[in-house]
Amino acid sequence: MKLQQKEITLKKINPQQQNQTEPHLGLVCITIDKQVRFRTITRTRYLKLSPQQREDTLKELYQNNLRCLDGALTFCQKQNIRLYRMTSALFPMSDMEDKIGGNILEEMREDLAKIGEKAEKLNIRMVLHPDQFVVLSSDNDEVIENSIKILTNHAYTLDLLGLPQSPWALMNIHGGKSQRGEKLVKVISELPPGIKNRLTLENDEYAYNAQEILEVCQQAGIPMVFDAHHHICYENLDSYDHPSVEYVVLAARETWENPDWQLVHISNGETGFNDRKHSDLITAMPQAYHQVPWIEVEAKHKEKAIAHLRDWWLMQNN
Repeated sequence: MKLQQKEITLKKINPQQQNQTEPHLGLVCITIDKQVRFRTITRTRYLKLSPQQREDTLKELYQNNLRCLDGALTFCQKQNIRLYRMTSALFPMSDMEDKIGGNILEEMREDLAKIGEKAEKLNIRMVLHPDQFVVLSSDNDEVIENSIKILTNHAYTLDLLGLPQSPWALMNIHGGKSQRGEKLVKVISELPPGIKNRLTLENDEYAYNAQEILEVCQQAGIPMVFDAHHHICYENLDSYDHPSVEYVVLAARETWENPDWQLVHISNGETGFNDRKHSDLITAMPQAYHQVPWIEVEAKHKEKAIAHLRDWWLMQNN
C-alpha cells in the first residue's frame, strides 16, 4: 500500500515556524570504542543455575549494568549528546517467574532512581526500544499476552528510574503482523496507562508502511516515530528528499501532543541506498530532518557517526 497524501489533512509548516535550534542527535545503546558496554546472560545458562547462583549472578550483573548506564549518561554529557536509547536487555531475566530478578531490582530501587535523577539533571532524554518479540497485532493471544508482559516489565524499569509516563521516555515498537491495523488499535486502547502513555509506533520495511502506521497512531492516540530509511526501502525511493519524506515528517508531528518531543530515526544502507543493512556512518540525510527536534542515529559507528553528522550535516544550517 503506497503512501496516499490525500488521505491526511495537514498544514505545512512555515519556515519561520520551524525549529530555531539544531536537532539533537541520539546515541543508540553502546559506543563503538567500547566505553559503554552491557553484560547479559542467556536463558539456557540461567536455568542451569541453582536459586542462590541465580540471585548472585543477577545481582552482580544488574549492578554492573547500572554502573554502565551511569557511565553512558556521563559519556553523553561529555559528548554533548542529549538523547540516549537504553538497551532493552538492561536487566535480563528480570521477568522470570522465579521473581529473583524482579526482587533484586526492587532492592536496587534507590540506585535506579539516582540514574533517573542524573539524566534529568544533565537534561538527557532516555528512551527504550523493546525487542522484536513484542507483537501486539498477533493472531495468537499468547503472543499478545507475552508482548504485554515484556512491555510491563520495561515500564516497571522506567518507573524505577523515575522517568515520566509520557512519550518523553518512550517505548517504541513496530506494528508487527501486517494488515492487522484494527487489532493493533484495539490492543493499544486496552493497555494500562504506564505502557500506553509511553508507547510509540514506527514504520518498517515489510509489514507497515508510513501511511499505515500513521493511521494506526492517529486512531490509537499515540505518537508516530518516522524512520526515513525504512520508508525509502518500503516505497523503493531513490532519495531522502522525495516529497513524501517531508510530508510524513510533518504528518507524524501532528501525532505528538508535544511537537517538541517528536523523534525520528535515521540510517543509511550499507552497500547501496536501498540496502536494509545499516552503514557505519550517515552520509545522506533528509533535508526535512532539519525540522525535527530529536533524531536517533542508527549507524554502526555510533558516536563517530554522530560526530560525522555534526561536521557536515548540522553545519549546513550554520
